[in-house]
Amino acid sequence: MRAIYILLLIAITSMAAGLHWASIAYFKSQEIEKASARLTLHRNTLLSEIRHFAHLPFLLSQDPVVTDTIDAQDSSELDRRLARFAQSAGLDAIYLMNSQGLTVSASNAARPTSFKGQNYAFRPYFQEALRGELGEFYGIGATTGIPVYFYATSVRAPETGAEGVIAIKVDLSELQDNWQASGERIILANEDGVVLLASEPSWRYRTLGALSDGQRERIVASRQFGAEPLHPLSWAADTSEQTASIGGEELLYLRTGDLPNSWSLHFFAPDDQVATRAWLTTGTFLAVILMAFSAFQVSRVRRMRTALIRSEREETELRLANERLAIEIEERRVAETNLQKTQTELERAGRLAALGQLASSVTHELGQPIAAMRNQLAASEMTVGPTPLNEKMQGLVARMESITQQLKFFSRKGRDSFETFNLVDAIQDALELLEPSISARAAEVEFDPQKSKHPLVANKLRIEQVITNLVRNALDAVESASLKRIEIASGSTSDLVWFEVADTGHGLGNKSLDELREPFATTRESGQGMGLGLTISAGIVADHNGNISAKNRSEGGAVFRVELPKNQTKQTV
Repeated sequence: MRAIYILLLIAITSMAAGLHWASIAYFKSQEIEKASARLTLHRNTLLSEIRHFAHLPFLLSQDPVVTDTIDAQDSSELDRRLARFAQSAGLDAIYLMNSQGLTVSASNAARPTSFKGQNYAFRPYFQEALRGELGEFYGIGATTGIPVYFYATSVRAPETGAEGVIAIKVDLSELQDNWQASGERIILANEDGVVLLASEPSWRYRTLGALSDGQRERIVASRQFGAEPLHPLSWAADTSEQTASIGGEELLYLRTGDLPNSWSLHFFAPDDQVATRAWLTTGTFLAVILMAFSAFQVSRVRRMRTALIRSEREETELRLANERLAIEIEERRVAETNLQKTQTELERAGRLAALGQLASSVTHELGQPIAAMRNQLAASEMTVGPTPLNEKMQGLVARMESITQQLKFFSRKGRDSFETFNLVDAIQDALELLEPSISARAAEVEFDPQKSKHPLVANKLRIEQVITNLVRNALDAVESASLKRIEIASGSTSDLVWFEVADTGHGLGNKSLDELREPFATTRESGQGMGLGLTISAGIVADHNGNISAKNRSEGGAVFRVELPKNQTKQTV
């Protein structure tokens, strides 16, 4: 019997060791998959940031005021125009240089750090633009010292034939600050292996490998990194194992080189969860074995005692043994429940990761067309001056940009500030936005804005987004109904502000609110919607410490109710 126990112990130990290493490999693959999704998101965000203004130099080069100022004595008018355009487009600077590289006009002419009078002929983007190419260049601002990206194109005066270069300067420091604030570890390096941007300040302007003399001479000639010594970064990577050691810490490591200018993006993720979850799995296995062994021993003792004596003492001991067994079974049920809960959370995390990739793709694909519209409007304003139509279109473009920013809800928290406003005003703004959809469906919307005022402290734009999503869902629900009516009500208590959106549509069916708020869940027919409205709305309400509920109406249709705290401390969400 003793030999059997020893063999059984050896077998269990071998199985536990094998399970532990298999768990490490499995959970590591999961962490790498999540890290890959985050790397893709950061890559798309970076591409959107640097390609956002790529077409602007060409537009500016066609401006008659720009071409006439190349060899003009007075550039004050162009200085003011460039300043207005830079402020409207969100650029760090716009400046015009003559054929010798001397800056003759700049948007920051009125500042102490003005580029006006500075000579940038040494910059590669200036030389590329003079050759008729689109000049692109990353560097540390020669005047400001911040990480920036330059675009430049040539300018030619049609009458005098004078040549010059118009350049824009895009500040990348906010992107770098966002990386640092996210808590993730990211490095952007150029083709020479020099770190351009990094979430860790100590990694910036380090090199991933040794630089040759020729590389250093070229970098010094372009003044790309100012006076930075470009010391090597203390790190080592094992691409086959997808791990890296940096600063003495072992991390998971992924990289992508699918970027302009032969840049590469490096992503580091901690692997502590891998070991923790592997040990938890092994521990669960051993606990199950221990419980099975304990159950076997209890059963064996029970049979032996039943065969030997039928005394009251044996019955008492058996009763106690049964109670202990019941406790063990309950503990096992609790463990199984917790495991199922963990699996459900992992499935939801996977869906949200996929949704984060989708949100990144949508914002990337829409970002440049919207930016092009804004820049065309700005160029029109510079050419013909402000018009009511131009101002209205700029407002619509700004709203489109704000809405696309909401999709970033799934990748990180925003920075929208709370403000004090009237809920009734937010409802009216949402209805005004949806007026074309309401008219198209011939729906009747009942809402009385004169009943009362309901002030609250929240982010107005995001609350409008919740109202818009709920009303849009109601419009979709009543589209095929004989009675197309939507009723909106609002009210408040001493500490809450609430509103309800009721419709005469098909109702919730047999689905609960928790099922409908899952990403891509919808009661509409295939192709009629992605099922993201309730997911976004539920997240916004949760960020405001509120509650959203839904139920079917007895007379048909559904009603959604949102409750929000009235007097929250002003913050950002």
